[in-house]
Amino acid sequence: MGTTVIKSYAKINICLNVLGKRKDGYHELDMVMLPIDLHDTILISKEKANAKNHNITIDDFSVTSQQYNTVTSAIEKLQSKYEFNDLFRVFVHKNIPIQAGLGGGSSNAAFTVKAINKILKLNAPDQELRELCETLGGDVPFFVDCKPSRCKGIGEDCTPIEVKNDYYVLIIKPKAGCCTKDVYEEGDKIKLDVYDVEKVIDCLKNGDDEELAKCIGNALEKPALKFVPEIADIEKALRDFGFKIVMMSGSGSSVFALSTDKNLVNNAFKTIEGNFKVIKAKVLR
Repeated sequence: MGTTVIKSYAKINICLNVLGKRKDGYHELDMVMLPIDLHDTILISKEKANAKNHNITIDDFSVTSQQYNTVTSAIEKLQSKYEFNDLFRVFVHKNIPIQAGLGGGSSNAAFTVKAINKILKLNAPDQELRELCETLGGDVPFFVDCKPSRCKGIGEDCTPIEVKNDYYVLIIKPKAGCCTKDVYEEGDKIKLDVYDVEKVIDCLKNGDDEELAKCIGNALEKPALKFVPEIADIEKALRDFGFKIVMMSGSGSSVFALSTDKNLVNNAFKTIEGNFKVIKAKVLR
């Protein structure tokens, strides 16, 4: 068998509530996540017969083995459950910035699981894959279906939602990233804001961008600002440029703007400058 090439998509959070910390150390969440066409590219092939281990390579030198082991963990979990002996060579070409709140590591894990399920013809149903992905991290099950969803629990309880409008996305990632663990720990020290998830879902369904701009929110933004204050400056710059739907994604540090106006996104992409990465994308539905 040759090499399987797959796209591993990113996500943005259009709403994120932290409802409390659980006894197991995880946080209870209620959020709305939208997949976007920004993606890493993963190349997967079976290792040679004399190989002794899986061979995982990532072409982002800012990623260390300590920071980034989701692909290895995904393969090992899959191997343990379905008891296959095959070893794999995986190359991940990174386009999704790390420590950005865009779910790159979680996505890579989920899409690797789905790819190997097909390569080995395991015929594991999606529900089984979601349950396995839950053991890899809270956001990972979302990427099994990779559809606009309301996600509860630690992120594993995903219910698809409707999105009426075609949204273009502008993402700005400051040079500094946010460590998810640090942001949640900082959030545990303060009272976090709570946002109306139901209203956000209704606005997305009805295409009401005026109301959507008023009701979106990310409870993790306050603690994230302690680590990357520039997040607030980027949000102001995007609003000054004419965007109304502007928010930090996940635990940060990336900030996104949504618009149905492709020209607005293109103009901002060409105009906005600074010590950060600027990315154009589109919401997947």
